[in-house]
Amino acid sequence: MPAEHAVPAAGAAEMRRLFWIALGATLGALIFRKLSRAADKLTPQGIAGGIGAGLTDLSYALRDFAADVRGAMSDRESELRQAAGFDSGDAQTAR
Repeated sequence: MPAEHAVPAAGAAEMRRLFWIALGATLGALIFRKLSRAADKLTPQGIAGGIGAGLTDLSYALRDFAADVRGAMSDRESELRQAAGFDSGDAQTAR
């Protein structure tokens, strides 16, 4: 009988089975963990946590935006004061 048609030894078949069982168990555990996290996000506490994190991010963005606007306002005020002559050093004549 040629070697390519030989029946694999019993040990090789057991190793293949063991490999597929281990792979299935690993994938099952990973899928279970993923689904558990998704289910936790759908609980009231998970939704509240998501909203809380979103509001925190929004507050940081608004704070950054307000700081940018204040900086731009200050720059523009300086430009206008200089153009009007208020910052020329002679404050008495400008009033």
